[in-house]
Amino acid sequence: MNKEVKNAIEAILGIESGMTLMVGGFGLCGIPENSIDALKNSGIHNLTIISNNCGIDDFGLGILLQNKQIKKMISSYVGENKTFEKQFLDGSLDVELVPQGTLAEKIRAGGAGIPAFYTPTGVGTLIAEGKETKIFEGRTFILENSLKSDYAIVKAWKGDRLGNLIYRKTARNFNPIMATAGKITIAEVEELVEVGELDPDQIHTPGIYIKRIFQGTNYQKRIERRTVK
Repeated sequence: MNKEVKNAIEAILGIESGMTLMVGGFGLCGIPENSIDALKNSGIHNLTIISNNCGIDDFGLGILLQNKQIKKMISSYVGENKTFEKQFLDGSLDVELVPQGTLAEKIRAGGAGIPAFYTPTGVGTLIAEGKETKIFEGRTFILENSLKSDYAIVKAWKGDRLGNLIYRKTARNFNPIMATAGKITIAEVEELVEVGELDPDQIHTPGIYIKRIFQGTNYQKRIERRTVK
């Protein structure tokens, strides 16, 4: 089944205001830049976004924040975005901070059909407030619910028209698990190849998880925080 669509505008058709989206990436690496731009220009708002972070002020998910399209962020790290800080402090953005490993497991569990799991991470901190606890082998664990979304939007290095994906290096972070946890998953790739060109042993996300795929353009190599001696 050919899952190719023409571009990001066609790929995001069906996403509506008020929905929950998972958006892949780690910092500015492996983010679906074309899809984010399409969302910015769509007029869709009141979104709940599940993503490791929220980009920077003028790039990545930060442009949706600037456009006041996000009502809630479920994230692990948000330290590089002044717009995020401002909206959080003035109460216009709801924020749920989740330890990074817990966030990854909540997404992975959602994709695997596991409704909840116990973890020791966060015990004795604000993270544990209001959550069920249980003792295993003398150690306290807290119950964490899994995460799923209406749509998941991921970025891969290569893909074919059946939706099989290969990620490259750091981009193989939250993208593979998010691809399994969306009711509908959209993939944008740097290179779209013919079916049979990908080595089956190298495929990270099987096409069964992907509903739509397109080849993106004009990818940037932005640096989140430049550090020099």
